[in-house]
Amino acid sequence: MLSVKPTHVELDCEWQGSKQIPFDYVVLATGTRLSKPAAMEHDDKLSSVEYLQKHQAGVKAAQSILIVGGGAVGVQMATDLKEYYPEKEVTVVQSRPRVMPNFHPQLHDLIKRRFDELGIKLITGSRVTLPPGGFPNDGSTFQVQLTDGTTESTQFVILATGQTPNNQLVSGLSPSSSNAESIVNPQNGFIRIRPTMQFLDEKYSNLFAVGDIADTGAQKAARPGSAQAAVVAKNIQAMVEGRTPDEIFVKGPGAIHLTLGMVCRRLTSGFEPFF
Repeated sequence: MLSVKPTHVELDCEWQGSKQIPFDYVVLATGTRLSKPAAMEHDDKLSSVEYLQKHQAGVKAAQSILIVGGGAVGVQMATDLKEYYPEKEVTVVQSRPRVMPNFHPQLHDLIKRRFDELGIKLITGSRVTLPPGGFPNDGSTFQVQLTDGTTESTQFVILATGQTPNNQLVSGLSPSSSNAESIVNPQNGFIRIRPTMQFLDEKYSNLFAVGDIADTGAQKAARPGSAQAAVVAKNIQAMVEGRTPDEIFVKGPGAIHLTLGMVCRRLTSGFEPFF
C-alpha cells in the first residue's frame, strides 16, 4: 500500500484490475517500528536469521555492553544479560532522570535497586550521540560519546530507543484549512484523533486510527489498543446506521508486566504489581 486518500487507498500493484481500493470508512492500525535488533533490516527469513545470529555472536564475544534507552525493553534486556552473563559489564544510558518515566516513580526505585544487586551501571539525564555510520560492534573497544560531555567505553551497543510511528500512509493528507492542525502530531509522529478515535480534522471524519499509531496519550500496549478497537467498531456501526458516533475512548492508568531478570523475584517496597 502506498497511501490513504479520503475515499480510497492507493496500492503499489494492481488488485482486481485497479491500483485503488475505495472505502466508506477506513481504520489505520499501522503501529510503530522499533530500532534494530528488535526490527529486522529486511523482510526475508534468511537474512533476518543471519542478522540475529551475528548479533547473538557479538553479544557473546563482548566483555562490555551498553544499552541505549531506559524503557521496558532496555531495562529487561539489561537484567537478562547481566543474569545470563554476570561477568560482563552492562551499562544503561537513559535520557530522562528516571527509567520507565511514564510509570509511578517507585518503579524507578525498584529497578535501580535491582540494577545495583546485579551490578548494572545506570546513567540518567544524558543522551548517547549516535555516529552517522553506527557503532562498530566488531569486538573492538570504542568510546561512546554522551551529550553531557562524558564518554563511556564499551565493546557492544544495543539500541532500545523506542518506537517510530508508521505514519507514511497519511503523509499526503492536507489539513482542511490553513488554520487546522496537521494530520500528524509533529511532536511525536502519531495521528491526531478525537476521543471517538476519528481523525481530529473533521474533513476526515470517516478515517479512524487505533493502537500505537493513534495519538491518544495512552500507553502503547494491547490492552488500550483493544479498548480503542471496540470504540471504533461501535462508532462505524453508528455512522453506517445514520447515527452520531458518540462512543469515546477514556485513557486509563498505565500498567505493565515487567521482568527484572530471568528468575522471578518478589520485590517489596509497597509497590509490586508489575510482575
